[in-house]
Amino acid sequence: MTETARGTARETRPLGTPGVGESARRPDATLKVTGEFAYASDLWLDDMVWGVTLRSPHPSAWIRSIDIGPALAVPGVLAVLTHEDVPGEKYYGLELKDQPVLAVDEVRYQGEPVALVAADHPETARRAAAAIVVDYEPRDAVTDPRKSRNVVRYQPVRVGDTFEADVVVTGEYEVGMQDQAFLGPESGLAVPAEDGGVDLFIATQWLHVDRDQLAPCLGLPPEKVRLTLSGVGGAFGAREDLSMQAHACMLALRLNRPVKIVYGREESFFGHVHRHPARMRYEHGATRDGRLVYVKADILLDGGAYCSSSPAVVGNAASLGVGPYVVPNVRVDATGVYTNNPPCGAMRGFGAVQACYAYESQMDRLAEACGLSPVEIRVRNAVSQGSSLITGQVIDSPAPLAGMLRELEAMPLPSPLPPPRSGADLRSLPGGLSQTTHGESVRRGVGYGVGIKNICFSEGFDDYSTARVRAELVAGEPHVTVHTAAAEVGQGLVTVQAQIARTELGVEHVTVATADTSVGSAGSSSASRQSYVTGGAVKAACEAVRARFEGMPAREALEKFGPIEETREYRHRPTRPMHPETGQGDSHTQLALCVHRAVVDVDVELGLVKVVELAAVQDVGRILNPQQLEGQIHGGSAQGLGLALMEEIQVRDGRVLNPSFTDYLIPTVLDMPPMTLKILENPDPAAPYGLRGAGEPPTLSSTPAIAAAVRAATGRELTRVPIRPEDIALA
Repeated sequence: MTETARGTARETRPLGTPGVGESARRPDATLKVTGEFAYASDLWLDDMVWGVTLRSPHPSAWIRSIDIGPALAVPGVLAVLTHEDVPGEKYYGLELKDQPVLAVDEVRYQGEPVALVAADHPETARRAAAAIVVDYEPRDAVTDPRKSRNVVRYQPVRVGDTFEADVVVTGEYEVGMQDQAFLGPESGLAVPAEDGGVDLFIATQWLHVDRDQLAPCLGLPPEKVRLTLSGVGGAFGAREDLSMQAHACMLALRLNRPVKIVYGREESFFGHVHRHPARMRYEHGATRDGRLVYVKADILLDGGAYCSSSPAVVGNAASLGVGPYVVPNVRVDATGVYTNNPPCGAMRGFGAVQACYAYESQMDRLAEACGLSPVEIRVRNAVSQGSSLITGQVIDSPAPLAGMLRELEAMPLPSPLPPPRSGADLRSLPGGLSQTTHGESVRRGVGYGVGIKNICFSEGFDDYSTARVRAELVAGEPHVTVHTAAAEVGQGLVTVQAQIARTELGVEHVTVATADTSVGSAGSSSASRQSYVTGGAVKAACEAVRARFEGMPAREALEKFGPIEETREYRHRPTRPMHPETGQGDSHTQLALCVHRAVVDVDVELGLVKVVELAAVQDVGRILNPQQLEGQIHGGSAQGLGLALMEEIQVRDGRVLNPSFTDYLIPTVLDMPPMTLKILENPDPAAPYGLRGAGEPPTLSSTPAIAAAVRAATGRELTRVPIRPEDIALA
């Protein structure tokens, strides 16, 4: 059930197909549900061969020698490459070029790529890769981030000097390593070109930054490395970093033949970054009536073997480290370190997710210590428009957090838990389908969670997008083509771009061209930024086309002037880096709020948990597509549920123990409860259409809400997520 509170009127357009504010049908919807949609793993060309990657079994070791002879002797093998065959620069990286294309002299994590094989069949390539003889000299691995002295970034935040209060609560919290767990593993097809370059058809999140990392490694100018977006089966941050892109291109250029690489599920767990595990210590001080006086926080993030986006993750954890609360005195220390664990980088809500679990757990402790309800403690300290974050940045757009909490609290609760052996449907109980209970040891709990998330890139990043819009007559009818490099990763961006063009130009027939690098950069499909930045670029380009209509209807203008094409870049307002010593600075473009209430039933003897209901209130500024928006809130809440109760990559001594969906558990439709949503529209005057990025905030607040509900049902402290059955039953 969804309720919408509108703050602005919508445009009215004399069109037969939906524009901004309506639930336009996704052009890929039918193909996806019928299984006909072409993902990157479905790519095929005649004469193509298959690439396979050999990966390190050790989290830390010297490489003494590599013997590729046995692999070359396998019939059907066409090439075997090592770091010596990298044609250009041997290192790449999203923020720092510290990651080798193929391991050079050493490996720093289990699964690091060491060699490549190309063969006429994928099974032949796999057998050949297994035949390569690598002489490793294992060495001690640094796997405990508390023992690492190799810092990626340290970011303090300092405000005020009063760190004494009437009521003080402390806690230590831990967040496990979560995987993005997209359904479509890494895949792509590299095709050598006649000009000596290469065309790469790839499932990615960031076409231009992929190209800018690839070209130097391939020894080619950027214009000879052309990327086209292929069907993406989910991303959630894991496709921001390179995976098989350089490897497929190297093999294709060496063989002068198309090369396809597709990871299996196990290799996918080693082939992309994950959410940073975190260890956090918090201390909150307040007056007796629950007004925050100070917060101290020590946040330690395990970045794994390479940098990836760890600096930005640390920045988010620091700047948003106390949540959407007014706190006059702050001492936050956020640190990201290198270890020999799997590399970690972007995942939905990065940095903010980890901190949110800790500060929301603290707010519940503070509520109990002050004798207040979980909602009341949050309302008394909630930010609003005009409040300052701990970085000194003033919230200059609507932030009705207190009202959102009151609305959430007022939502009806689900039916009460039935008495044991009352004849209730056992399927409604935790473990009921397995006949483990008739309700004797089942307890109900209710919990709340609040999250604040930055939208768009931060800290001075030149965040922009480019759109090319062409209007012309096709078979006598006005037709518009929108071309950007923005990656459609399942979030519905293609639909939104078409809606904007229909709204701005009054033209019913709109085509969104395939994203590629032949148009200017659109940045990454991450940070809940594409509707804001690419939407802004499409809007601006459409406005430029409309201006050339000279007030005439589209058909009349195009008959008179012929095709009209305009390209525009859109940049949001500037941000600046956090001060390295005080953490002060207007580091974020936009901020978004979401609040959750979770209702859970827990079998306290077996440790089984069933989430009965999730309710959420979120302010999105302006709804562009109601149905897609609801899907984003549901999806973010599902990933938050997974982090709360089941999702964790188990790493022991640097080795991944569960690289499969048999052992790495993710929520299914049976784990997701009914959701009640209230969506608010309080426009941000600085954003296109007043919109506010919406995909990530639900991921923050759902996790602490569920954890709080389990605590309420069990009386356990539960300071770590995911919560495991033994944390409840054996505590």
